[in-house]
Parts: sequence; C-alpha cells; structure tokens
Amino acid sequence: MQAKILWADDEIDLLKPHILFLEAKGYVVNTVNNGADAVEKSNETNYDVIFLDENMPGISGLDALAQIKETNPLVPVVMITKSEEEYIMEEAIGSKIADYLIKPVNPNQILLTLKKILDHSKLVSQKTNSNYQQEFRQLGMTLNNRLDSSEWKELFKKLVYWELELEKIEDSGMREILNMQKKEANDLFCRYIENNYLDWLDGTEKGPQMVHTIIKDRVAPFIKPDEKVTLLVVDNLRYDQWQVLKPIISKYFNIDDDEIIYSILPTATHYARNALFAGLMPSEIQKLLSKYWVTEEEEDGKNNFEKELLEANLKRLGKNVKWSYNKITNYEAGKKLADQFHLIKDNDFNAIVYNFVDMLSHARTDMKVIKELADDEAAYRSLTVSWFEHSPLQDIIKKIADAKHKLIITSDHGTVKVNNPIKIIGEKTTNTNLRYKVGRNLSYKDKEVFTIKNPQDGFLPKGAMSSEFVFAREQDFFVYPNNYNHFVNHYGDTFQHGGISLEELLIPFIVLSSKN
Repeated sequence: MQAKILWADDEIDLLKPHILFLEAKGYVVNTVNNGADAVEKSNETNYDVIFLDENMPGISGLDALAQIKETNPLVPVVMITKSEEEYIMEEAIGSKIADYLIKPVNPNQILLTLKKILDHSKLVSQKTNSNYQQEFRQLGMTLNNRLDSSEWKELFKKLVYWELELEKIEDSGMREILNMQKKEANDLFCRYIENNYLDWLDGTEKGPQMVHTIIKDRVAPFIKPDEKVTLLVVDNLRYDQWQVLKPIISKYFNIDDDEIIYSILPTATHYARNALFAGLMPSEIQKLLSKYWVTEEEEDGKNNFEKELLEANLKRLGKNVKWSYNKITNYEAGKKLADQFHLIKDNDFNAIVYNFVDMLSHARTDMKVIKELADDEAAYRSLTVSWFEHSPLQDIIKKIADAKHKLIITSDHGTVKVNNPIKIIGEKTTNTNLRYKVGRNLSYKDKEVFTIKNPQDGFLPKGAMSSEFVFAREQDFFVYPNNYNHFVNHYGDTFQHGGISLEELLIPFIVLSSKN
C-alpha cells in the first residue's frame, strides 16, 4: 500500500523536484501552502506522515502542529525550518515530533526520514534477523566446545541479548529458533554443572565467583571511610530482568561493572540468600552459626536471621563501620524506607533486600490475572518494568544516587519457566519446592535429575530427616503421582526456582556510581 504524505510549506512550488522524486519512489504526496489548510487536510485524510514548515504566514508550523496533534495524536510529524534557534527545536521536540530538519533539505534527506519513520520496523526486523542468523551459527559452534564457567557466562549474555533484540520485532520465526538454541544451551549447561559443581566446592577445580563469597570479594573492598556503599539484593532477579531495568536505572547511575555471578544449589532463598549474607555455605552456617540456621523440617521462617548473618560476616571481615539492614516485603515497607532514607544515608554501608520480584513470581503461580499478564518471558520482563516504574524501589534508588552512594545490585538466585513435569515420590516430611527435593526414601528416575547423595559434598546441611538432595533440570518440575493432573495444570508454565538452569544459576552483579 502506498504511503500518503501531506507537505505544508508556503513555498511549496519550489519543492516540486522533491515531490516528484518522492512520487517516483512510490509515495502519494498532497501539498498545501499554509498551516490552516494543513490542519483541515489532516482532519479530512489519514496521512502516514506530515511535513510542516515551521515559518508559515497565518498559523505557524508550531501552532499547526499543536492543532494536528490534538485531533491526530499518533500521526508522525516532521518539522522543517530555516531557523536553528534552540527554543524552536525545544518547542517542536516537546510537541512530540517524529523528526526535525533544517532547510535547505535535499530529496535524500527526506527519503531517509520517511524510511526511518515508515519502514523502521521492517528494516530493523530484517537487519536483526540477518544478524542473528550469523550469530546463530557462531553460538552453535561455541556450544560444541567444552566451555568453562566464564565462557558460560558470556554465552548466556549473548543469548539474553538476542532474546531482547528479537522480542522487538514482529517476525516470530527467529524467536522460535532462539528458543530451541536456548533449550540446547540449558541442557548442556545442566550437564556442565553436574560434572563440575562439587569439584568447585571441594577445591578440586577452580570455581567461578559465587554468591556466598560476593560480599568478601566484591562488596567489602568498597566499604571504607571515604566511600558510602548500598548493597541492593533484589530477590529472584534474573539477568534479563536487569537488562530491561538498566535503561531506567541508568538515568541516575553510571554502570561501572555489568557482570554475572553464580548462585548455589539449591537456587532457593533459604539457601542462597543466607549464604550471600553469611559469606558461608549452608552447612558452614549450620556448623558455625547454628542458632541462625532453620532446617527444612522446622516450620519457622527460613530467612529470619539475615541481619545477624551479615553482622557476623562484617565482623569477620574487620568492617567496623556504621551500617544498616532493611528487608522490604511489601509496598508499605518500601514506601516507608523511601520516606525515611535520610535516616541511613550517612551510613558507611547499607544492605537492602527487596522481595517484590519473588512475590511477583509466586503471585504469578497463584493469581489467574497475573498469570495471564505474564504468560511468557517477554511479558514477565514487561511486568517487572511496569512494577519498577511505579514502585518505591525506584524512589529509593533515586535517593541513593542523590546521596552519592556506590550502588551494588545483585540477587540470590534467578527463576525459570517450567513446563515439563517429572514424577517423584517422597515421605510426608519431604519439602514442597517444585525444583528441588530433600528427604529420605525419595523415588525418582536417575536420568531425569541431578542428585547429591551426601549433603556434605554440596556443603548442604544434614537435617534429622534428610539424606539426599535432588534437583530438577532445565524446565522440569517435580510432581507427585497423587493429584498429578491438578498439579501439572496448576504449576505448568509458571516461574519457579531451586533447580539447575542458566536462568536460575547465572545472576546479575552490577556496580554503579551516582551521576550526581
């Protein structure tokens, strides 16, 4: 279909060569020589683009722009002017123009503007598809290599990059290919973890930076008298969610480091976040700080002692500083911290746990409306952005920037969308997590799971009732044979954590400096 263009200029006759050039390119061009006619024409006809001369007698281009936008707010308008005065540019841009050109304009300038406005989506789609096709082959070759822990992080970054790029275009064909490639990568990554994870922990093999050493290695060095630091632990924050939040947070902060670290198994809050704050693996917490470890069999809250674990860690590291710990589990608590941030802004170190992403993940499982709003990965990311833009967390981050703190953002684990049920049988005391099980007499198919028979090998606590840990891989989730169909329907296509996948184990670690 031919694109319709309206061009308003009081010297329109002098632009005849431009108009003929555009018509030869297949565009339909209507012309008027004043602002009033431009407004009238735009009300009579649906134009794809309107070119407006800024300096016309009678109704000026800026006045015509305002009237056109009042009745046709979505029509792209290109302002053309002889003036390079800044206030005119600001007025035009503030009125949401699509482009701004300075006279004299040549035909190719006009054509470039039209392609940018009208064909942008198609051209971007073609270029993105072409670029991913080239990258697809390279990623495939990379997957055939024996990757180390650093190479897996880089590969995951590339997969996330292409997932976000392909999400922007209408053609879904390449997204389906990427999903297949991600599935292959997850399968190989799970095998990699099964073959190497225990060797990292016992020192047989040099391991990557992991969540339980992050405060000692990467946070504590910033805690010193001349620099104030805030550690923000956003529970369940995936690397792709960080990437879509990055443009918002970048308004207030420069990004010094954008990295990935490894979580621990199980990739669950009880284990990973306690390990993060304690600077110890779960079995070490149970041994050295037993009063702060709650076993699977106990009904008490499993993360009620994060402040005490962090305090012991800071003391062990020799950080005798003024510090605070805040855990935000609901909107009201977030609003209160934002309102009272002045009370902690002069501290040397602040630790903030923000649980909303975790609540969103679980709410998506239990609430039909949220499940419909976040029915795929892209929607889940979109919902995260929408929440953040209207959350107290954004206000808190602004105040951290105003206080000129170094801000470190990380998580304890990620989450993965599950869709493949696998059967497991256990005693009544077996835990309820869908991605890992711990208990006695568990019955399962060995080839479907990763098992740590002796918890001590994985630096996991040995409770009175536990004898082994069993982890789901990729997009699997555990289901008991009783009420099998009910649980499959209820939990299928929900976001869960606790097991082994790229999305759960590879989490963001971001260091930021205030722009203020």
